[in-house]
Amino acid sequence: MEDAVVSEEGAAAAMYSMAEWAAHPQGQAVAKDPLIAWEEVAEGMSKVALQDLKVLDLTRVLAGPVATRFLAGYGARVLRIDPPWWNEPGVEPEVTLGKKRTGLDLTQPDDRQVFEGLLAQADVLVHGYRPGALTGLGYDPRRLRAISPHIIDVSLCAYGLRGPWAGRRGFDSLVQMSCGIAHEGMIRKKSAHPVSLPVQALDHATGYLLAAAVLRALRVRNQTGRILSARLSLARTAELLISEGARGFIGRDLTETANDLSETKEMTSWGSARRLRFPILIDGAEPKWQLPAGKLRMDAPAW
Repeated sequence: MEDAVVSEEGAAAAMYSMAEWAAHPQGQAVAKDPLIAWEEVAEGMSKVALQDLKVLDLTRVLAGPVATRFLAGYGARVLRIDPPWWNEPGVEPEVTLGKKRTGLDLTQPDDRQVFEGLLAQADVLVHGYRPGALTGLGYDPRRLRAISPHIIDVSLCAYGLRGPWAGRRGFDSLVQMSCGIAHEGMIRKKSAHPVSLPVQALDHATGYLLAAAVLRALRVRNQTGRILSARLSLARTAELLISEGARGFIGRDLTETANDLSETKEMTSWGSARRLRFPILIDGAEPKWQLPAGKLRMDAPAW
C-alpha cells in the first residue's frame, strides 16, 4: 500500500521497527548524513543585523513555520508566501505569529515576477519543498543565486537528500512511523496500534535547528563574507532523537496549568487568546512579536 500511494505521488508510511529502519537503505543513508548539511556557496560582504533581516518563508506545517516564527520573535521581518489553494486551519494561529502573510502562485508568470522581486530583496530563504520540487518550478540553486547573490538558503525535507527515499513526500507523523518511533511507542504502551510521541517532536526540534542554522549562517556572512546554505531533514532529527536513547513519556503528566500560559493576551484574526509560554530565551530576553497571528494571504506581497 505504501508503494502504491507513493507511486501516485502521495504521502504514506508503513510502520518499521527501529531495527528494521536501521537496516533499511534509507535509514542507512540518513544515519550517514550530518545533522545540518552545510555548503559554502559564495562570498560577498552583506552585513545585516537580525532586527533588519528579511526572511522569505516558503514553508508549511510545521517545522519551517516554527523556525520563521522564532526568527520573527527576535526581530526578523518574515514574509510568508502561500499558493491560493493552501490552508492550514488547525495550526494557522500557531504558525503565523509575527509574520506578514501573502499569496502567490509560482506557476503563473505575473506572480513569479513578484516573487523574484521579493527574493532579490531578501537576506534569507527558508523553504520546505521536497528535494527537486523548487527546481521543478525553475528555481534551482543557481537560479536562486542569480536573482539574489547573497541569499542564505536554508531548507528542510522529510527523508534527507540521499538514498532511495530522498525525494519522497512526508511529514512528522509519517517519519515517526518509518524510523521506528511509533513502533517503539506501541511496544512501551502495550498497544495494538502505532503510538507516536505526544507532540510533533520532529517538527519542533527541526524547526529550532533551522532557526539556529539561519543565525549561524548570518553570523558567518556578517563576520567573514562567506555565504552558507544549510539542509536538514525530519528523518535526521529522528536519528538524533533515537541515538540519545529512550527517556519515556509514558506516564508523565502533560496536563496544561496556569503557569504554562503567557501573562499577556494577543488579538488574533480569531479573537483574543493567551499563548503557551515560549520555551526559549536568548541572553535572558523573551521573544517579542510585532505582528499578531492571522489568516493566510491577508497581506500584500511586500516587506
